Amino acid sequence: MNFCKSTRSIATASLLFSVASLSANAAETNTTTTDELEVITVTSDFRQQNLMKTPSALSVLSAHDIQQRNAQHLEELVAITPNVNFASGSQRARYFQIRGIGERSQFKEPINPSVGVIIDGIDFTGVGSIANLFDVQQAEIFRGPQGTRFGANALAGMINITTKAPTDEFEGALKLNAGNYDTLGLGLALSGPASEAVNYRVAANTYQSDGFIENAYLNESDTNNRDETTLRGKLSIQMSDDFTIDLSAFYFDFDNGYDAFSLDNTRTTLSDQPGVDQQQTSALAATLTYQGFNPFTLVTLLSHADSELTYGYDEDWAYAGISDPGVIENQEYAYWEYASTDYYFRDKSTQTLEFRALSNDNSKLFKDTTNWVVGLYFKADDEDLQRQYTYLDSDFTSTFDTQTMAIFSQFDSQLDAQWALSTGLRIEHRSADYHNSNGFIDSINDTMVGGKLVLSYQQNDDSFWYGSINRGYKTGGANTDGTLPDDLRTFEPEYLVNYEVGYKLSLLDNAAYMRVAAFYMDRSDVQVRSSNTVMRDDGSSEFISYLGNAASGHNVGVEVEADWQLNDVFAIYGTLGVLDTQFSHFINADGKSLDNRQQAHAPNYQFNLGTNIQPSEDWLINVSVDGKDGFYFSDSHNERAKSMVLVNVSLSYLQEQYQVKIWVRNLTDENYANRGFYFGNDPRDGYDAKQYTQLSEPRVFGVTLDYQF
Repeated sequence: MNFCKSTRSIATASLLFSVASLSANAAETNTTTTDELEVITVTSDFRQQNLMKTPSALSVLSAHDIQQRNAQHLEELVAITPNVNFASGSQRARYFQIRGIGERSQFKEPINPSVGVIIDGIDFTGVGSIANLFDVQQAEIFRGPQGTRFGANALAGMINITTKAPTDEFEGALKLNAGNYDTLGLGLALSGPASEAVNYRVAANTYQSDGFIENAYLNESDTNNRDETTLRGKLSIQMSDDFTIDLSAFYFDFDNGYDAFSLDNTRTTLSDQPGVDQQQTSALAATLTYQGFNPFTLVTLLSHADSELTYGYDEDWAYAGISDPGVIENQEYAYWEYASTDYYFRDKSTQTLEFRALSNDNSKLFKDTTNWVVGLYFKADDEDLQRQYTYLDSDFTSTFDTQTMAIFSQFDSQLDAQWALSTGLRIEHRSADYHNSNGFIDSINDTMVGGKLVLSYQQNDDSFWYGSINRGYKTGGANTDGTLPDDLRTFEPEYLVNYEVGYKLSLLDNAAYMRVAAFYMDRSDVQVRSSNTVMRDDGSSEFISYLGNAASGHNVGVEVEADWQLNDVFAIYGTLGVLDTQFSHFINADGKSLDNRQQAHAPNYQFNLGTNIQPSEDWLINVSVDGKDGFYFSDSHNERAKSMVLVNVSLSYLQEQYQVKIWVRNLTDENYANRGFYFGNDPRDGYDAKQYTQLSEPRVFGVTLDYQF
């Protein structure tokens, strides 16, 4: 394995480890600081616990991180998390990869992603492009399988977003932001008591931008625009001393354009029929907590979400007449063009119900040393698809209805004052019925087992070790592409065993910390996205993508997170992810062996380095650098993204009730891609196969006002 492939990654590792080394030296000389880092609580496990004492590799991105990054969406925040990547091919990032594992395609949406997205207890897996970050308390990113807690949607990890809770006293927040590309945003949140027993919180956010694309043919600058509205309401009801109800309601309306691919691999397109990436989602959730039973606390969680998604694009990326003799340079390719659009209309409905019994002080096991959790989980997930495609004689339609039932348990034992043991088990059964307009019908029944074994050691108040074995899984499913042959329509479950050791260290009276995790993942029956290109009679081509079980493999790496508040003026922080991935026994759709090749969207290193400088109480300067190694775009070809380094800066004026910030992301205006393909699509060169990429955001800048009242 070649972990550190460049001097940049070596330098990053050295700097991060020097944070702990310098902090340790300071501790030995009794140096102290008056500033302390905030104690961060993990909320999405069965029981809340301190992040520094959680025996798992996870990052908690706080409201402060969101504000500092000026992040509107989750895709603008994950760069500060080690070994987390995302793939676009859509207006907003819908799919994420953790430790090199995760789906990448928006074109033929996978049935069961490897990385789940939950917002306030509602499962938005597969429709996570609505991950708006206004009025969000924190985002927790679990790295590695979470089979006991989250089941099939957490093979590689889980992203759990928690919005701010209702408050006992009235408060409000207003956010205004403006930036280049005609970007405007407005957010308002109000919270307080509705009565002695009921607290509320409501939040509304609207965000508009022309986007980063210029359409030269239409002479328009907003064909890849963003027009996003988020409404959210929460109630916290104290029914009695023993009974509380927490309610959440959401409405998302994302009416975005989609015109992202250029025949020239630039941000200038030639499409005559720009596409769309739209989503309307309404959702409800309830958490009922009853503590009146003597031996346990009963928690009931319910959720319901309905989404209407429209995704479509101009498949030829060009205008009618691009290959006319009077336009095209090479007359040999005159009139070679084709014209087509491809649109997908999905109606997706998800309902979940979970009963969870948690032990209390009256019901601990084994001489009051062991807390326990047992539960039942039910989920119904129905998706209807209608595809309107130029080269289909009639619309392709399909339905995919799934039912999931799981039982789970976890036992957390305090062996002595320092040693603890946690064991978990989840058994999950999933049945699904699939049929489409081509007459293909299939039923899927999978029973899967996941769990964990975790041993931890609290060396002292500031030093924590753990070792764990976690088994994760994701279910099989059916591909929904209307042009696939029947033998490629379905695929089987995938399994993963994660071996991990971790160390968490607090220093200088909690003014500095470092968290380190090393892991080895053993994958079997890997669900790999393969593809084929079919030539049509007119010389054009159709890109076909599908999932299948095609390989085994391993993913191994190291993750480091560190932060040090040096004094009242200076703070430094950073993260580093180092990753090596390989396939075994994998032959892709083109018949090529990919044995020992890196997996797609799995860069060998990622890092973030930053500093906060606060010369006075009124001013704050932030400078951060994001870096990422190059990576393969796909498992079906050898095209790669280039390595990149981005610089982000901000200057904030701070007052008790308001803050004004001037900020820039990607200061040096680097061009870098987050999605790539290899095929022919340009009639001007005779449809010669080559790399096509979707570029990430260029230099963006703006001004943000945050006002609290």
